[in-house]
Amino acid sequence: MADCNVVVLISGSGSNLQALIDSITQDGNPARIAAVICNRADAYGLVRAQNAGIPTRVLDHKQFDGREAFDAALIEAIDGFDPQLVVLAGFMRILTGDFVRHYEGRLLNIHPSLLPKYKGLHTHQRALEAGDREHGCSVHFVTEELDGGPLVVQAVVPVESDDTPESLAQRVHRQEHHIYPLAMRWFAEGRLKLGKTGAQLDGKDLPATGHLIRP
Repeated sequence: MADCNVVVLISGSGSNLQALIDSITQDGNPARIAAVICNRADAYGLVRAQNAGIPTRVLDHKQFDGREAFDAALIEAIDGFDPQLVVLAGFMRILTGDFVRHYEGRLLNIHPSLLPKYKGLHTHQRALEAGDREHGCSVHFVTEELDGGPLVVQAVVPVESDDTPESLAQRVHRQEHHIYPLAMRWFAEGRLKLGKTGAQLDGKDLPATGHLIRP
């Protein structure tokens, strides 16, 4: 099976990036991280990439006149690595419609909630305030709707009575580090695609929840 070139976009510490890096050492995984691109020069995720021998690029969004100009430069940088897949791993930028359309069907994101619940920020706090008994994380194809693309895989995390946003976040992060490499591998193996009606795995439409993983 031919390698699947992946470009990962980050803004911070890169813990999900590390999980992706660790997963590609497994036998038979055709995913290959061709580059890591970051919008902050001080992000620790760049060190993780460099330690793994992965090329890095920094594109500081503050150096550009608006989102459109930044995204155009970002597309140029990404396409220089000829990726089949682009993965958002804590990339803290709202992407333009032009960017999303350019990578339609080959752009994945991970979000720390059981989408469609709690799009946006502060998801763990919001789940606790709502009294939810279950929380979790979701991998989805990116569309122009923020955190609204077709779901690929979700992991459910039970909410404990004594949970704080921090303790809940820790358990959710552990599941993120499991399901994001899984989704990347499915795509790299040609098993995961974005069809006309939503995400498909092994040629079959996934349910609206995506592939659901429960404890």
